Amino acid sequence: MELHVVIKGRKDLAEQLYQQLRGAIESGRLAVGTQLPPSRLLAEQLGVSRKTVSDTYTLLTYENFLVGKIGRGTFVNARSAKVERKQTGADLACAASLEKWQTLPSPLRHPTQEGMQRYEFIGGATRNPFPHEQWRRCTQDALRRMALTGGFYSQPEGLPALRAAIAGHVAFSRGVVCQDDDIVVCNGAQQALDLIARVVIEPGSIVAMEDPGYTPARLLFAAQGAHVVGVPVDAEGIQVALIPEGTQLIYVTPSHQFPLGMPMSAARREALLTRALSLGAIVIEDDYDSEFRYEGRPTDSLQSMDTRGLVAYVGTFSKTLLPELRLGYAVLPPAIRNAVIKAKQLTDCHTSTLPQWALAKFISEGYLLKHIRRCHTVYAGRRERILKRLHGDLSPWLEAVPTIAGFHMAALCKVPVDVPLLIERAKHVDVGLYPLDGFYFDTPVQNGLYFGFGAIETLDIDPALDKVRDLLTQIA
Repeated sequence: MELHVVIKGRKDLAEQLYQQLRGAIESGRLAVGTQLPPSRLLAEQLGVSRKTVSDTYTLLTYENFLVGKIGRGTFVNARSAKVERKQTGADLACAASLEKWQTLPSPLRHPTQEGMQRYEFIGGATRNPFPHEQWRRCTQDALRRMALTGGFYSQPEGLPALRAAIAGHVAFSRGVVCQDDDIVVCNGAQQALDLIARVVIEPGSIVAMEDPGYTPARLLFAAQGAHVVGVPVDAEGIQVALIPEGTQLIYVTPSHQFPLGMPMSAARREALLTRALSLGAIVIEDDYDSEFRYEGRPTDSLQSMDTRGLVAYVGTFSKTLLPELRLGYAVLPPAIRNAVIKAKQLTDCHTSTLPQWALAKFISEGYLLKHIRRCHTVYAGRRERILKRLHGDLSPWLEAVPTIAGFHMAALCKVPVDVPLLIERAKHVDVGLYPLDGFYFDTPVQNGLYFGFGAIETLDIDPALDKVRDLLTQIA
């Protein structure tokens, strides 16, 4: 790859080269440690004499911009970069739009591995016995398949092999009624929400969603110009009667309400579908972690109860496999399917095919179901330990919200607790705790904690909760 330097005319060649190299270093475009081309090669590239390049390198070395390493070459030296500030956002015509995005919070932003606590109750993260060997074999097979494609772009809706595998998986595990053509593969469930919102809502459209609810979804809808209305939930799920007139999109998590955890009752599901039909609204069913069910009989997915083509079913493999894979999907009703596919194509053309091929084989070979069964045993044990403590020595302060699925649970405060103080003091004893208040929108906040048990080892739960109990004793 050639170094980008532009020499104009035949005058002041050395000065032109010096100014461009120094400017690139000061601006940070040539980062510390970058190796410059040998003087002979750069001279050939620019059509100047080798002496011109050598003299320029020598001067920049003298000024400490470059450093020569014997037998290796010439490198950008470590020194403070002087970055020239350019136009600020306030000077631009799009300043108002920039301000809207820049002031959005970053909810559920996960800390880096280094920033996590020793005992971590963060939600969404998983630390499970991932079958690396099987995944490696599937990835190797994917590389062989990609070698045969000749370097062409793929379909925006996803590889046919993966869509077929997903259709079979969700039909088997969740009773979803779908064909391969109903499925669009996305970069995680968040992109699926984004694509559906793009084609369903316009600025000013009313979007109704559970309150408390999944904050990234709420911010996503609001960022696209929607008027988001928080609808309170009770023990049976979203209170359908409170969904306002004019609503065009309804977002729910019926299998495992986020963040409180209770499932939506069958009667409430029927009422929701009836209400959506009367409004002409699309319903997004976010079924983010329903593979992990611990009690009771399986419940139907909302999509499987839909006979009018109103429900868009959204799922993800971030919870069952690894968040880093960024693979999700949407099972779409006919009315919006083609529009979502076009939005996907315009957004990013298609999801990377390497993980798609690998996941298609991973599912078809039965590895996914085996992995879910292994993880189910692990998560069930962790859940049982947390519930035992919430029903035991933590019960004076906290009460678990009944939940039958997933790998997080909510605990509401039974007595006044300074939750921010508790969380801050927990950090000092290497425990990561997270509050419920950030998930509330219009509904009055219920004080409590959000216990994720995907990232904490089973044997670490009791020592961590011992520390939480001791802190509660001190501050509550």
